[in-house]
Parts: sequence; structure tokens; C-alpha cells
Amino acid sequence: MNKQTILVTGGAGYIGSHACLELLQAGFDVVVVDNLCNSKYESLARVQQITGKTLKFYPADIRDKAALTVIFQEQAIDTVIHFAGLKAVGESCQQPLRYFENNVYGSIVLIEAMQQANVKQMVFSSSATVYGEPPSTQYVEHFPMAAVNPYGRTKAMVEDILRDVSTADQLAQAENPWKIALLRYFNPIGAHDSGLIGEDPNGIPNNLMPYVSQVAIGKLAQLSVFGDDYPTPDGTGIRDYIHVVDLVKGHIKAITALQGDLFSGGACKAYNLGAGKGYSVLEIVSAFERVTGQTINYKIAPRRAGDLAEFFADPALALKELGWQVEKSLDDMVADTWAWQTKNPQGYN
Repeated sequence: MNKQTILVTGGAGYIGSHACLELLQAGFDVVVVDNLCNSKYESLARVQQITGKTLKFYPADIRDKAALTVIFQEQAIDTVIHFAGLKAVGESCQQPLRYFENNVYGSIVLIEAMQQANVKQMVFSSSATVYGEPPSTQYVEHFPMAAVNPYGRTKAMVEDILRDVSTADQLAQAENPWKIALLRYFNPIGAHDSGLIGEDPNGIPNNLMPYVSQVAIGKLAQLSVFGDDYPTPDGTGIRDYIHVVDLVKGHIKAITALQGDLFSGGACKAYNLGAGKGYSVLEIVSAFERVTGQTINYKIAPRRAGDLAEFFADPALALKELGWQVEKSLDDMVADTWAWQTKNPQGYN
């Protein structure tokens, strides 16, 4: 197989930067487009430092069709990994139009630019939030999509759009049909084991692990644990956590699958990327204290509206069709988060 060039949208972000690193190490050429609204170029500088390889960076917004057209003209792109998007559930409830405009309209512009350039292979960064509140706590890909917040609905809408463009090509028996892997993430945490790249949220973190690590280092005073009266063993919410490096390796497996028989003739298929088991909030806190020796100051707060007691992935399909499964443990996730936090107490600044 010839060396492939991958366009990574949102490549300077938390998951995107780790994907760029793994892609470069796996021998791909990497082109990044990112408007840096929620990320920093420093992450990409460090990716190049770690790998000893270079990537091409375009500071542009995926809603800018002219900018995307130039990228596809200048670079011989084989596949697109589409991470670019706003991703905070709470913020999406306060600013729904901003989320639909950025995540859905931005994706449409990208898909149009890809069609125009006849680049029809995509790995899409979706989310377990597309499921809403399904009939079982273990989520299977065939469950109906019933997202309960604007962020989740943007991901579900883009999935629908991608399925429809793929179906249109199959009906038309297109010569170069769309081949699309929809990867539904559960809760990515951790950092690269070098400690040089990691999660650097703007302002107060929305996610548990960066919040815990900022409390541990003294940047934040206290963790609020939202609800201790759920029907779980310790009363706190249970989620499926996955190491970010395991997660991005799933994207490389998906790129390989797009070339194979599974997608020949065109297809759009969804896969859960999760560990297949969950940890409670207090289990995460306890593991963090045990691995790092730090004490986490926390208080019990009221439940948040819309939070579910428990959910986790059924990752069997990703193992069967992509040959992917998680390799890293909760202790790895904690140790790598702490290495990143202690080496970079102010993030990339």
C-alpha cells in the first residue's frame, strides 16, 4: 500500500493531537486543519518533537469552504478523520445554535469539499451521547439514536447526513462510493506517556479526570461529586473510561478497515469505542489517590439534570470487525494524566 495522507480536522485538540502522533508513528503523512478556538498549536509542535516527523498545518475553520478547497487542491488527501467540533454538553444546552452551526453546518461544508475533491473516505468522531437513554446500561450499536442534549443531537445529525450520502452513492452505484466509519466514543481520559501532550481545557474543565487532576495539583479547590444516591454500588455515577491512546488507535484500525472488504462497494458503519465496563466517580477518585499519593478534596453535590446512573459500551463489534480493543488500565489512565498535569501545571501556556 502506498503511503497515505490523512487530513485531521480539529487535529490540535486533545484527541486530535494524540491521533496525529499515532498516525505519524504508524507511517502516515498528516495534514491538520484547526481554527484553534479550543486548542493550541503547541500541541502539534510537541507531536512533531515526540515523533521526530513533520506535519502540515492549516489554521482554518471547517466552515470556510474556500479554505478547505485550497487544502484539497494542495494536498493529495486519501482519508479524513473528522474531530473538529464543539463538545461541552452543558454549553450546548446554553448555546444550541452555536453548536448546530459549528458541528452540523461545519460538517456539511467539509463533506461538500470532500465530494468536490472526490475524497470519500471518512472516520467520524461521534459520541455515546447519540444513544440518549437506551433500554440497557450496556450500549450496542443497533440501539436507536435518541440524544437528550444539543451536543448529542449534533453528533446524531452528522451521522444521519453521512449515512444518507453513503446510501445515495450505493443507489447510484458510484464508481468511488463513500466509505465511512462512525466511531462512538465513551469517556476518553489520560495522556501520552511522554507527559508532553494531554488534555488542556479552556477555563474550568467539563470532564471528571482533568478536574480531579487540577484539584490534586492545587489549581482548583474542590471536586463536586454530583449525586451519591444513584442505584450503583457506591451511589455515584458509573461511566466507561477509555485511554485516549487506545481511542486513537481505534481510528487507525478504522482507516485500515476502510480499505478492506468490509467497506468495498461503499458503506457507513458505526462502532462503539469503549472498555466495556464502567468505573464510578468515587472509584476514579480512589484510583487517583492510590496511584499519585495525592488527596482529592471533594464534596457531594446534588445530581445534575440529565445525568444517567450508569452506562458503558458493548465493544464487541469493534473487536470483531476492526480488530480493536482497549489495552490500557485505569492505573495507566491515572498515571499518564498525572504525568501530564505535573509537567504542565498551566497546560500548554
